[in-house]
Amino acid sequence: MLNLPAYALEAISTLEAAGFEAYVVGGCVRDMLMGKEISDIDITTNALPEETKKVFCLKKTIDTGIKHGTVTVLIDRMPVEITTYRIDKGYSDGRHPDSVAFTRSLKEDLARRDFTVNAIAYNPKTGIVDPFEGEYDIKNMIIRCVGQAEKRFGEDALRILRGLRFSSVLGFTLEAETMSATINCRQLLKNVSAERIYSELSKMLCGKDIRRVLLTYAEVFEEILPELKGMNGFNQRNYHHCFDVLAHTAAVVSSIEPVPHLRFAALFHDCGKPDCFSVDSDGVGHFYKHARKSTDKAEAALTRLKSDNFTKNRVVQLVKLHDTPIEPKENVIKKKLGKYGEELFFELIKLQRADNMGMSPDFRYRQETYGQIEAIAREILSSKQCFSLKDLAVNGNDLKTLGISGKDIGLALKKLLSAVIDGKAENTKEALILYYHTNVKSI
Repeated sequence: MLNLPAYALEAISTLEAAGFEAYVVGGCVRDMLMGKEISDIDITTNALPEETKKVFCLKKTIDTGIKHGTVTVLIDRMPVEITTYRIDKGYSDGRHPDSVAFTRSLKEDLARRDFTVNAIAYNPKTGIVDPFEGEYDIKNMIIRCVGQAEKRFGEDALRILRGLRFSSVLGFTLEAETMSATINCRQLLKNVSAERIYSELSKMLCGKDIRRVLLTYAEVFEEILPELKGMNGFNQRNYHHCFDVLAHTAAVVSSIEPVPHLRFAALFHDCGKPDCFSVDSDGVGHFYKHARKSTDKAEAALTRLKSDNFTKNRVVQLVKLHDTPIEPKENVIKKKLGKYGEELFFELIKLQRADNMGMSPDFRYRQETYGQIEAIAREILSSKQCFSLKDLAVNGNDLKTLGISGKDIGLALKKLLSAVIDGKAENTKEALILYYHTNVKSI
């Protein structure tokens, strides 16, 4: 018996008391069978929408999608979506059914769903209802379309990415027909809106199995992200690398923590390499200025996908800086902290760590160097050392009293900051004014 929250049990029992069937269905059942915590509960019933509203006349109801059979009922302040069993007819726009017919058959309702693992219903009295063997596929970690895979993807091509997202997040593999249709139907993704693609991609990239999915379905990713074309199989011809560009990228993506903007940065950080390839006289490959090319491609991709501004801006920053050398020296790190800010600095180190994990094993000793950099940076922060103008013991008003004006104030402050960072002057007002008179004023 699966443990349902009280509000879901109340919804089911209320419908049953009125003479109707009711089941929890879809992803929440899948997650319960996998022992995962559930957040959203979806209920399906043979009650028509108006009948559902009548049953819950003492509760607040919202006509969420009433023409498609969905009514939201507030139970114990929790919104519960209750949808009438239905049959979807025709998908001429490749997303929405042309018409919806309500049915009294639970099996007919389950037959319209995307994957078998999402086509399972549960009722505390009846138990599991699983006409398409979704529970078997859960146990065997398989993603399988309900019915013909190409038909399912033709109805809504986003299901192609949903299947890959489930594969990445759950660690499941696609069964043969579903896998073949995923690749063969990839061009249908051109009919899917940028917002929907971005939403699925963000979740997919954060999956535990994204490395395998990226490499297995490279053609699908190239369909939605043409910026990745040319990476698969591209030999880097460089002793730092034991992988081609895409395999290296997949390793980097899986090595950085599963936060969307970090994973997007890892995905795009080397996408400009194929366009910047050159070979020296010794036959060694180089990718001069690839960070700039990758930055341009990342920005173009995220603009097209209508990413939120924070993600786009942060990814662009990280890709642009990803191969910036940082030495484990206090003055160097202070300057970087001052220039990038604390948050961007540590995220850059995370990306560089992940980048290093995608290189040849002989060069992974750099992980120790990144550890030293992080330790020095955290000591600088914890001891509140000066590394930015706001930490400086003098400000623009102090310099005005010395007769400095205009742009000279900013230039003087930067020189004084550099003096403090390099250990040439103490960060006190007296010491900095003295340093200005003896070292800066004459320059």
